Amino acid sequence: MRQVFAIGDIHGGLKALQELLAVMPLQKEDTIIFLGDYVDGWSEASGVIDFLMELESKQSCIFIKGNHDVWCLEWLQTGTVNELWFSSGGEATIKSYAGITKTKKKQHINFLERLRDYYVDDDNKLFIHAGFSSLRGPQHERYPANYTWDRTLWEMAIAMDKSLPVSSPFFPKRLQLFNEIYIGHTPTVKYKIDVPIQAYNVWNIDTGAAFKGKLSAINVQSKQFWQSKPVFSFYPNEHGRYI
Repeated sequence: MRQVFAIGDIHGGLKALQELLAVMPLQKEDTIIFLGDYVDGWSEASGVIDFLMELESKQSCIFIKGNHDVWCLEWLQTGTVNELWFSSGGEATIKSYAGITKTKKKQHINFLERLRDYYVDDDNKLFIHAGFSSLRGPQHERYPANYTWDRTLWEMAIAMDKSLPVSSPFFPKRLQLFNEIYIGHTPTVKYKIDVPIQAYNVWNIDTGAAFKGKLSAINVQSKQFWQSKPVFSFYPNEHGRYI
């Protein structure tokens, strides 16, 4: 049976990604859904993009767009350095592109340009980097930046009264639209938890790879998950997104 796996925010941690894929029980027919933020943090951002493009040639992959990927794409296209991006991991990404050829740069631009805002599978599961605000779903989102920046979807899910039934008219409509929702963007280590967290039907798979956490993958059917070692342990002379 074909399995589907979701992988959280990588943030330039190529070595952690390689370790994670090595311990996952991947079969050729399986699909991996990456939840965005491939760059910014550790020193191998450009290497992560190279690796993902190669992986896509032999494994079914779906790539979601993260806010850090938007920043990186803008820089690759224009050469303009966003100050917030630079101080949020972009500096390491810029260094990782030193000496890149024009051909390789164009390939990376093409990869980043075709990232998806979100993906809905045949079982009505939504995969999105951050969230959406429209009560009719991401297909009707009036503010596209919410796909990569919104935190209210996750904050709503974790703040809700656990006794509130789904049938209640007070149950948030956004959470009723999908059977399950998979996100990244907000590190679970913010809550001192280093594994994927479920709140109602929302699964947060960003376990803080950019900081002191691990890189995580989850089987969306069984909910079994796998993790790398803490990503910072692969890069002992770097600070990641701790400035």
